Amino acid sequence: MGFKCGIVGLPNAGKSTIFNALTAGKAEVAPYPFSTIHPHQGIVPVPDIRLKAISQLTLPKKITSAILEVWDIAGLVKGASKGEGLGNQFLSYIRSVDALIHVVRCFEEENVSSEGGRINPEQDIEIVNTELLLADLEIISRRINKIEKLTRLGEAQYREELELLKQIESGLNNGIPARKILSDERGLKELKNLQLITSKPVLYVANISEKKTLQEESYREKVIRVANQEGAPVVTIFGKLEAELEELEEEERKEFLQEYGLKQSGLEALVEAGYRLLRLITFYTVVSKELRAWTVVEGTKAPEAAGIIHSDMEKGFIKAEVIHYQDFIAAGSIAVARERGLINSEGRDYVVQDGDIITFRFNL
Repeated sequence: MGFKCGIVGLPNAGKSTIFNALTAGKAEVAPYPFSTIHPHQGIVPVPDIRLKAISQLTLPKKITSAILEVWDIAGLVKGASKGEGLGNQFLSYIRSVDALIHVVRCFEEENVSSEGGRINPEQDIEIVNTELLLADLEIISRRINKIEKLTRLGEAQYREELELLKQIESGLNNGIPARKILSDERGLKELKNLQLITSKPVLYVANISEKKTLQEESYREKVIRVANQEGAPVVTIFGKLEAELEELEEEERKEFLQEYGLKQSGLEALVEAGYRLLRLITFYTVVSKELRAWTVVEGTKAPEAAGIIHSDMEKGFIKAEVIHYQDFIAAGSIAVARERGLINSEGRDYVVQDGDIITFRFNL
């Protein structure tokens, strides 16, 4: 378990470079628009130092990380919603993702063309956001036409949905993304069913070169300013540098990061930001010599967490035996933890905490 994200941005913003850095993929990287002509999917284990530490004490035969699923589609251009470019053809691939990674060009490179012939992060963001709004408007308009026909035929149960749809349509027409329009439970469920792209939370990536010129810093500041206005997080990534890092062994990678004064890789920074954005936490299980990381939303109760592993475990849930990561590391083993009374028996109302190591007891 992990989360899915879709990478969007203008052509030559560095989307495919970021994709390769994230997934060690081999998407084509070229200094001209539309080098990505097919959507790319990558699946990568989520970096997790706790998983490694637990494995050193439990010595499992198998270790399964949480995963990050990434979709890279062709760059969006002005007019994409009317058929310009290629990006709009592939928007369906990112309608089911959990979050959007919006890559914005902040690097200077003479050999790489840019929208309008110059780098303008604010304009670039506006172009992409507008095309996403227009793509969602098309979906909403089609749905409204269908529902209006049903209500005219006397199908009264659709009237409430029609009101919600028109509320969304009005917001989209005024440049307001769907995620900022509806907040009640009914509205959020409707947004999820429609799979509107602008209903997804957004994480901005300022793609900068390792040279970090003053001009590039000013571009990055513009991205941060726009993101702050939207209440969205920003991660700065040295795209080309990150792609080179993927070619190195783990120890070489650490040395390389230290040389550039970086505490973590772009993948690690993105995953951390993505987890915070989506309010995700990680818990662990050790069953039949397999150590596994699972991802759930904050506030998830023990039976629901068990259900993510298998639906029968939720139905037959009895209790959860829980020890927190820090307590387990301090104890050094489950046996010692049990002797010290560090393993708690929790019932149906227990809310899973980040770093919990859980053994679920259930009756089939």
